[in-house]
Amino acid sequence: MSATVTTAEPPPAPVSRSSKLWPRLVRPAAAVLSGALLYASFPPRPLWWLVLPGFALLGWVLTARRPRAALGLGLLAGLGFMLPLLHWTGEEVGPVPWLALALAEALFVAVGCVGIAAVSRLPYWPVWAAAVWTLDEALRARVPFGGFPWGKIAFGQADSAFLPLAALGGTPLLTFAVVLCGFGLLEAVRQVRRHRVTGAVPRSAVVAAAVAVAAPVAAALASLPLVDDSPEDGTATVAAIQGNVPRLGLDFNSQRRAVLDNHAERTEQLARDVKAGKAPQPDFVLWPENSSDLDPYRNADAREAIDRAVRAIGAPTVIGAVLAPDTGPLRNTLIEWDPESGPVDTYDKRHIQPFGEYMPMRSVARIFSKDVDRVQRDFGPGTEVGVFDLAGTKVGLVTCYEAAFDDAVRDTVKDGGQLIAVPSNNATFGRSEMTYQQLAMSQVRAVEHGRSVVVPVTSGVSAVIRPDGTIVEKTEMFTPDALVDEVPLRSSLTPATRLGTLPEGVLALLALGGLGWAAARSSRARKERKGLTAGPGDVTSAA
Repeated sequence: MSATVTTAEPPPAPVSRSSKLWPRLVRPAAAVLSGALLYASFPPRPLWWLVLPGFALLGWVLTARRPRAALGLGLLAGLGFMLPLLHWTGEEVGPVPWLALALAEALFVAVGCVGIAAVSRLPYWPVWAAAVWTLDEALRARVPFGGFPWGKIAFGQADSAFLPLAALGGTPLLTFAVVLCGFGLLEAVRQVRRHRVTGAVPRSAVVAAAVAVAAPVAAALASLPLVDDSPEDGTATVAAIQGNVPRLGLDFNSQRRAVLDNHAERTEQLARDVKAGKAPQPDFVLWPENSSDLDPYRNADAREAIDRAVRAIGAPTVIGAVLAPDTGPLRNTLIEWDPESGPVDTYDKRHIQPFGEYMPMRSVARIFSKDVDRVQRDFGPGTEVGVFDLAGTKVGLVTCYEAAFDDAVRDTVKDGGQLIAVPSNNATFGRSEMTYQQLAMSQVRAVEHGRSVVVPVTSGVSAVIRPDGTIVEKTEMFTPDALVDEVPLRSSLTPATRLGTLPEGVLALLALGGLGWAAARSSRARKERKGLTAGPGDVTSAA
């Protein structure tokens, strides 16, 4: 009897914990990276094109994800984007307000990503997904507390090839086109890979990918004729004064008189330069927001300092002041100051900053930061559009934070502004990226409305911007200076100005249509699965 020898197969090699974990981490890591690419596309970096791979990667992360997974991945992408973008908000008040704001904005992004994941299963998904992102930005710009539009994709495109689209449909269309192109790149890569593997790709899929990439580029090229910096109404010589502040941080205005004196003295220096032939005589002068935190209506010394400077330069001057009436809220006000007549007109800032100029939910906010009580008296919003007639030039007024809001800028142009002034104060944000991000907004607004934009800032980067978005003069940070430039004046309205909120409304409806279609398909699929599951039971019961 012979023995039979059998050889047992070796047991499978154990799978390491790290090899199991890595596939689970790929998408979360890619989500964070996509958000970081979006951030890196914003100023002061001249890397606007990084937004395209950023959205391509985000599209890959979200494709066909279920709502809970999409929410988590979207939150990671939102944090990767908003945490570094909004770091300046904690420059002087510590990390808690910064982290809270970044998280709130990231949650908006996360909800939008749930919608993008839902429409990613539809034909021509890049179109629906880009519309959903644009709708998400529209909501974020309106709620809560009046919204916070900072971080709109359009605001990172000041030097972009897509910028002419701002003149066609405003920031919503610019955002939509850029996001569409990014998602379209992902779809194009997918179709190329599919062709290599199978050798056959549905023609409709190829067309969808090609259109998603090519249409935004073609539309931007077609919009180039809308970008015009010709002086339709002649020119005006404008001076922007940057007086600087005595110290950085939240306590800069503890020396309010020093801030006022800095701007008055720099204006008087310009007057001496004009008299000596070193600088041209300006038609009007622009001071920054908060250049006089002493109420000149109540403080005789402040009024005299302003009067002296304005008489020296001999031109109407816009003064940024804080007005403190006996009762009611404070007013963040721009005052038109005539060299002969003194103050003749005012504009009260309409979009005031929550947790900065007024304190909603004060008792709750105090739990997170003791700096809440620095805002001892709230500011109140104005109600009237600001357009000053300065030596025959209609100047639309947009105070600092308002530059982020589409309606605030558009109103001044529709009310006759031939030039836009954006007096700002960013002394509380130190040497952070805030001033560059805000300056990029003004560049986009210049193209959007076909207007020169002048940005006088207390201590950041003051600038003069042509209607084509190019910066022709700018200052260094925390340096007293005076910019004097001859700028073109224009009165024609771009399609974006004329159309107002219509492009945004159309894109919102497109997004809602895509979400509705995705919901209907999902519901139908669930019913079909339920029917297949119930079928055998029904037959058995009948038998």
